[in-house]
Amino acid sequence: MINQLPRKGEKLFASRKSIDKSFWYQRKKLARKLNNPRLMQLSLHTFRHWAGTMEYHKTHSLGHVAQKLGHKNWKNTQIYITLEELYFGQLNDEFYTEVAKTSEEARKLFESGWEYTNCDFDGVKIFRKRK
Repeated sequence: MINQLPRKGEKLFASRKSIDKSFWYQRKKLARKLNNPRLMQLSLHTFRHWAGTMEYHKTHSLGHVAQKLGHKNWKNTQIYITLEELYFGQLNDEFYTEVAKTSEEARKLFESGWEYTNCDFDGVKIFRKRK
């Protein structure tokens, strides 16, 4: 299927250099338009840090974030704990809860971001999500 896609050149996807150049151009254009020179301080790596911080905020699982970002050393991932605490303050221990009676309901909850609590009660599985 990929080979059937239309191509202008030999490569199917853009090179890293062209992506960087396009990002630099768009960032500069936006900084001028909004009259905000601080936008020039943004890099593609800034977005990686933001995504890692948001993922940690959602899951509070350092292992999950390390796996998602491809970190081999946990120390590299611990920066997202600090960033999350700076952005969001203290951890909110309030949760929404939901129950699943069937494995299909449990799968749908898990896929939509609910966390399984390892608790079965009266034949139902209990899930939670941070408020």
